[in-house]
Amino acid sequence: MRMFSKKGGQDLYIRVPGSEVAASNSHGNINNNKVGIIVGVVILGIIAFASTMMIIKNRGVVARNICKNKLSQEDVDLPIFDFSVIAKATGNFANNKKLGEGGFGPVYKGILEDGRELAVKRLSERSRQGQEEFKNEVVLIAKLQHRNLVKLLGCCIQDEEKILIYEYMPNKSLDHFISDESRRKLLDWLKRFNIINGIARGLFYLHQDSILRIIHRDLKTSNILLDANFNPKISDFGLARTFLDDQVEGNTNKIAGT
Repeated sequence: MRMFSKKGGQDLYIRVPGSEVAASNSHGNINNNKVGIIVGVVILGIIAFASTMMIIKNRGVVARNICKNKLSQEDVDLPIFDFSVIAKATGNFANNKKLGEGGFGPVYKGILEDGRELAVKRLSERSRQGQEEFKNEVVLIAKLQHRNLVKLLGCCIQDEEKILIYEYMPNKSLDHFISDESRRKLLDWLKRFNIINGIARGLFYLHQDSILRIIHRDLKTSNILLDANFNPKISDFGLARTFLDDQVEGNTNKIAGT
């Protein structure tokens, strides 16, 4: 593919079958055919070049549209990460970057080029959760803001890859401490009291003060993450359910939770 300067010009020579030339000569249209072919080639070249540039420049916009189409018609304003950026940040999902694994899939630690630390949650092919749980988590967490809820920084949908990007929690999960006898000793009573209070505040926000009334339905120690100061943050909203303001109970047609 070449782009020709607007100034000046250049002759183009098009090789065509002799039969076409003979037929054109017989009708006196060879010049018209040459002009038509040249114009067609130039137009196709310009269109191809312009399309390529638009795809490159608007790659993020295309990814966002794909994400929104797959998530539903919900108005979710969420940053879209390119898969290559996430792969590089996690060392191509290296085992030594792996933080753990849950029903959704493995979680990796990632570091962006600007130094920001991330928790990268990658949907596994063997995951017990699927498209609906992925959509549910994105739609719910993107609309919630509270100090005791984990913050969703973005998502990535590319081909079969479905990835959620969260703020990184240095102290992993509550389960990481209470299930280990040596690490359990690091949680003195003041830390435990603050963790309990934080979880209660997060649940009260979900049930009463958020713009959506939400029941988590999968609250367990592995879904309580701890930041550097052992402040708890509720995570994993794949099984969460929204309620109307006047609802106090609801029915479910499948088993949820752990």
